[in-house]
Amino acid sequence: MTSTPGLKNLVLLGLGHAHVQVLRGLAHSRPADLNLTVIAPRPLAVYSGMVPGFVAGHYTAEQCRIPLDALLARSGARTIAGSAIGIDAETRTVALASGEAVPWDWLSVNTGPIMDRDLLEVRMPGARRHALFVRPIDAFVQLWPQVAEMAASRPIHLAVVGAGAAGVELAMAASHALQGSGMPQGSHVSLVTGGEPPAAIYPQAVQARVQRALRRLNVTLIPETCVGVEVGALLLANGARLVCDAPVLAVGTQAPAWLADSGLALDEAGYLAVNAFQQSTSHPRVFAAGDVASRVDAPHPRNGVHAVRAGVPLLANLRAAMQALPLKPYTPPPRTLNLLACGSRYAIGTWGPFSFEGRWVWHWKDRIDRAFVARYAT
Repeated sequence: MTSTPGLKNLVLLGLGHAHVQVLRGLAHSRPADLNLTVIAPRPLAVYSGMVPGFVAGHYTAEQCRIPLDALLARSGARTIAGSAIGIDAETRTVALASGEAVPWDWLSVNTGPIMDRDLLEVRMPGARRHALFVRPIDAFVQLWPQVAEMAASRPIHLAVVGAGAAGVELAMAASHALQGSGMPQGSHVSLVTGGEPPAAIYPQAVQARVQRALRRLNVTLIPETCVGVEVGALLLANGARLVCDAPVLAVGTQAPAWLADSGLALDEAGYLAVNAFQQSTSHPRVFAAGDVASRVDAPHPRNGVHAVRAGVPLLANLRAAMQALPLKPYTPPPRTLNLLACGSRYAIGTWGPFSFEGRWVWHWKDRIDRAFVARYAT
């Protein structure tokens, strides 16, 4: 493939939360000289903030999906259903698993969180074959109903590996669902924490709230590290074998391995190094946001809240860069509102050092989440 003469070729690699906002902006106002290409495995985006509610039974899968078809059509984007296996910063191409090479004049990367299955297989042999991975999130949403169907027929033991926000929320959501009306008695959920307290990145007061919520939902905490997965069991570092019917991996995410040979500047963990403009520190025609990027000037947690906030300034700087106008720095907020769903219609909220909880917090989260998804339907 070759670039279209006379047009600026912008490629959006990935459909993470930041790129969804870029698409929305371009759908409302697209430069006449812009040739837009979107590369993603599937032309849909699942809003991760609503997935625990989906597992708990509060939402359908459709309610968690951001309707991208209309956005893609209105933005005039050419869509390529594929996965990237490499970026060549010198030839300005994205290599796809299909063998296709997609050229770009400008590139923005927002591929979302990635669980490196090769790496996790080394750490936990058998995981690739026997475990249910939380990422990619749309695949998890498609597979979860099979777990729910199994639990509806007989009591099961579900083990969630990972004590971060994702693991904690999913363990509580699953426990709520398995104890719901119509479910056989006796199902149980365990949370394998790896030795860390649940929600360890949060202040002590929040950790205490989370542990109380886990106890209310009868989630068993197992402070051990998973070192292997086999049919019907997890293997733990202390030599124990934890029998379970459905192992769910909600461990941390990694940088895409294919970035290593891109020629782009990376941080120590292999993420794209970007500056205050969310622009590559080595190649000014490349931008990145969300979990795939690392702000070398202003490090901050990789989570959906920051990814969502990065979308609008990313669009502004993409527009400016393509018109040779000055870029504007984006400063991530020092504090963000984080709302953790607790299975039932109950949630824990944090704002800096402050925390709170209750049913009202869940209803607040529900309104925010539904409004976010609905925003992209128009």
